[in-house]
Amino acid sequence: MPFDESCIVPPFYATGTAVARLSLWAIAGWRVRGREKVPRSGPLLVVSNHLHFTDPPIVMASLPRRVVFMAKEELFHHPLAWVVRGVGAFPVRRNQLDRTAFKRGLEALEAGLAVGIFPEGSRSLSGSLKSGLPGAAFLAAHAQVPLLPVAIQGSPQLHGTGWLRRPSITVTIGDPFALPHGNGRVDREQLDFLTDFIMRHIAALLPTTYQGLYKEGTGDHKEGHSSER
Repeated sequence: MPFDESCIVPPFYATGTAVARLSLWAIAGWRVRGREKVPRSGPLLVVSNHLHFTDPPIVMASLPRRVVFMAKEELFHHPLAWVVRGVGAFPVRRNQLDRTAFKRGLEALEAGLAVGIFPEGSRSLSGSLKSGLPGAAFLAAHAQVPLLPVAIQGSPQLHGTGWLRRPSITVTIGDPFALPHGNGRVDREQLDFLTDFIMRHIAALLPTTYQGLYKEGTGDHKEGHSSER
């Protein structure tokens, strides 16, 4: 079924976003930098680092437009799956090329929507960027849409009773950018290059200590790709 505004962004999105904003204001020192850089309309691929399960609602609350998330398939078999579906997310099978998810992502972008994806594929327990997986680059290369880099800091502090200490959470939004190589056809070597290109845009928004493999001046890190598959 093709995406359209009514089917992928149900009314619960507005409610869920409002709840996320109120919660962040109430329990955390929440700051958003660069909100004015977000294109208010048109297709957009939002790429962010991933630290905590609260990152999707944090991104929803921080951006001034709706975001349709690619969410790991396991969440759709969770007791709270109704929440994931209720905000318009769609499932993706990790560590493989999920053609169904890819097709749905393309349809959402073709409908002029913003699609959110975490290129690392899973949360970083250390807080530093892990090696990016090729899914975001594959989708962006085929869709030929601008990307918006987002960096989250502090969300793991919301775990357990950490919120009692009113943690500091900062969301930094970078300038939209386009991928090089604009023909939409990429081989594996190009995917690795484009993945690196995307991840370095995210890394540039983080303190040096959290840039991980993408710290300026670091060398080749293709070994990291195999560890994430």
